[in-house]
Amino acid sequence: MVGAVQGAGVVVTGAGGGIGAALARRFAAEGARVVVNDLDAGKAKAVADEIGGTAVPGDASAVVADATDALGGTVDIYCANAGVGSGGTEAAGEKVWALAWDVNVMAHVRAAHELLPAWLERGSGRFVSTVSAAGLLTMIGAAPYSVTKHGAYAFAEWLSLTYRHRGLKVHAICPQGVRTDMLTAAGSAGELVLAPTAIDPEDVADALLKGIEEDRFLILPHPEAAGYYQARASDPERWLTSMNRVQQKWEASP
Repeated sequence: MVGAVQGAGVVVTGAGGGIGAALARRFAAEGARVVVNDLDAGKAKAVADEIGGTAVPGDASAVVADATDALGGTVDIYCANAGVGSGGTEAAGEKVWALAWDVNVMAHVRAAHELLPAWLERGSGRFVSTVSAAGLLTMIGAAPYSVTKHGAYAFAEWLSLTYRHRGLKVHAICPQGVRTDMLTAAGSAGELVLAPTAIDPEDVADALLKGIEEDRFLILPHPEAAGYYQARASDPERWLTSMNRVQQKWEASP
């Protein structure tokens, strides 16, 4: 059991399936009291009933108040997990870009805005951001997703460096491919780049709990992503050329 999790009041957004459901199950197994949030009320209830948690369906941007009430007034761990895998190029419609920005970035900002006053006053709180390796690197064929996941990572990083001396713990989870509906929706680009090394949602949950235990900010369920991130930083021209070859391979595929 992870001491920081036992008995904690935990909120997981986008927890009706995929990574979110795996996180909710793992937190419950560790002895946490879990609020399961999802836009799909039926899915949220199904997961909550399974783990003995509480379903609080609805928009992830507006769940904090109701989730806090459901937990008796205190949220200890907030998992900003809900996300949209918007594909497309710079030509994607304004609504596509706006939705990606709203869900992948602003939902995190809004949650932090509501949670931080109480957390900073008591000197403790834990914010978990499900980002993606796309937030460290990029993803071909998915400009809105890649750009907004960079934003989600930047916000998590900013929270950590700004408030860690005041008791705030922040974790950024950055997996590559995960066997979820989002991977399926990524189509041929996902098949080329992500599917060959895809892991199960439960592997992501395991990585998070280990990261919490070790008090690490950056959590890489695919350890090889660290090498890619270093290569991107140390030689961006070489990295961009390499990624462009992947882009060309994808364009040439049937």
